[in-house]
Amino acid sequence: MAALRGRAQAARREEGYDQPEAFLNRLQHAIEQATGAMLRMQHKEGYWWAELESNVTITSEYLMLHRFLGLPENDFPRMVNYILDKQLDNGAWSIWYGDGGELSTTVEAYLALKMGGLPAADPRLAKARRFIRERGGPLRSRVFTRLFLALFGQLSWDGVPLLPVEFMLLPPWSGLSIYEFSSWTRATIVPLMIIMAHRPVCQLSPAEGVRELFLKGSEPFEEHRLRWRPGGELLANLFIVLDQILKLYYRRPLRWLREMALARAERWILAHQEESGDWAGIQPAMVNSLLALFCLGYAVDEEVMQRGLKALKFFTLSQGDRLWLQSCISPVWDTALALRALAAAGLSPEHPALAQGSKWLLAQQILRPGDWSVKNPDLPPGGWAFEFVNHWYPDIDDSSVVLVALKETLSEPDRHRPALWRGINWCLGMQSRNGGFGSFDMDNTKEWLNAIPFGDLKALVDPPTEDITARVLEMMGHFGESLAHPRAKRALDFLKRSQHPAGPWWGRWGVNYLYGTWSVLMGLEAIGEDLEKPYVRRAVAWLKACQNPDGGWGEVCESYRRSELMGQGPSTASQTAWALMGLIAAGEVHSPEVRAGIEYLLRTQNAEGRWEEEYFTGTGFPNHFMIRYHLYRDCFPLMALGRYRRALSQGHEL
Repeated sequence: MAALRGRAQAARREEGYDQPEAFLNRLQHAIEQATGAMLRMQHKEGYWWAELESNVTITSEYLMLHRFLGLPENDFPRMVNYILDKQLDNGAWSIWYGDGGELSTTVEAYLALKMGGLPAADPRLAKARRFIRERGGPLRSRVFTRLFLALFGQLSWDGVPLLPVEFMLLPPWSGLSIYEFSSWTRATIVPLMIIMAHRPVCQLSPAEGVRELFLKGSEPFEEHRLRWRPGGELLANLFIVLDQILKLYYRRPLRWLREMALARAERWILAHQEESGDWAGIQPAMVNSLLALFCLGYAVDEEVMQRGLKALKFFTLSQGDRLWLQSCISPVWDTALALRALAAAGLSPEHPALAQGSKWLLAQQILRPGDWSVKNPDLPPGGWAFEFVNHWYPDIDDSSVVLVALKETLSEPDRHRPALWRGINWCLGMQSRNGGFGSFDMDNTKEWLNAIPFGDLKALVDPPTEDITARVLEMMGHFGESLAHPRAKRALDFLKRSQHPAGPWWGRWGVNYLYGTWSVLMGLEAIGEDLEKPYVRRAVAWLKACQNPDGGWGEVCESYRRSELMGQGPSTASQTAWALMGLIAAGEVHSPEVRAGIEYLLRTQNAEGRWEEEYFTGTGFPNHFMIRYHLYRDCFPLMALGRYRRALSQGHEL
């Protein structure tokens, strides 16, 4: 670190940064440029909404849905162009920038391209085929990929772990109902259980099929069954045996029981469709619900199907000859972050952009019970969701950040006190027994469920996490609470227990330890924790030690799988901003590390007042589904620069 500080100081002398007036002028100019860029991105209705980029499975499955439902295929060429545009040089498709390709994603892209008209002899498919076969073929792909292969007759349904629809009949008090799963899993598996009960197959022509992907000895319908894995985890193997038993029952079910379960699942899906047509605001739930209703006999031209298809189309983006589908959309999240960035940059609550944005956010508050109320029936509603429309699934992360954004940007907060306190009360009421906060539910902690064969993404539950728990502490601090509050004390205890021995905190919804550590330090500062305590200083020292020689910070997605990579990776604008805000919150505004990080942001800002960022710094499911939020590269650097300037103005000298 001494060498890093020496290089940073030499750079400052060489470029004249040691002159306080010149440096402050550059800082001011950068903030003004970034502020202007952010204001230009605001929609006329008051919200911000940027692309949420993931991977090509989302568009591939959209194409396959059209084929399964017999919909017009007019957009197939544009979807094919998008998928091909994302292909890597080695023939594969990735789940995050720089990962070298991923098997399941490549299998789904290959299947979609075959349906889209590409022949097996196409050189691009030949490269993809080689990648897939070198990694064990389609039978090594994840459950959702095998499900689509089964839907189109390319793989036996026996190769897909079974979730019996009779599971719908278990009541919440049983401890084994659908409400033990995370909200995203629940909204996805209820329709899947209907699909699995019917085992539909949409036949493809030989030219459209993918039989050429299977290795010799693993031809379709011969080696597709799940089997006991010698040397595997005992619990996982026991679930494989259970899966085999359930599949025996599938062939000879109690007919009356199955019909009752199918009817209940159907009612659940119909009740959970939003007026806009969405289901849970996520692509898997929306696609699977349409497939399930189709299996139940709903015609494509019926209203419930048309609304669902319209909602999916709203998730699409297009540019030139390409069209693609997003896995989700994030206007509430984007708007809250943009407002906080502009507030940090010094815009007054009376500014029209802030006034309009905060008004729009207030109107998105959810005032009716959702799935969360099954286990928490006495808690009044009051949260916010991630998307435009998602009344069933508000989440604690969005709600707490929205509340802080409103606190920072409302010109007349007292006028909106009832709405604010409804939101605060809802967030606090979602605290789990261990003191932490999950995303959508409280006490959704049965992590043994991830051992079932269906759970190969290891994301079937929604346990409390460090980043969201810290976010709630930050919210409490902004509204005048302290560590004397019992819920704050329990949350702090949770954070202390979950700290990594090296100092950082894990990040559930952002990559990764940089995200978690920033979140916690911001929360600790807001709630009034003594930031000189040893556990806080360990986190600060870890952040400083992770700084790159260029002054920035970065962390690769692989850090979820390989702990030795935590805090390591090429510098990015968003992750540098997180590290800077964490250090500033911990009182390090005058440290050489912070100065070098600020200089990194100033140096990498482009002529439009924005930053470039190809790396994925958002997380959906760690290791398996990563996200590139296109607004992160703008809002977080602006937020960090604004907070730095504010800290300097509060008595710190250069």
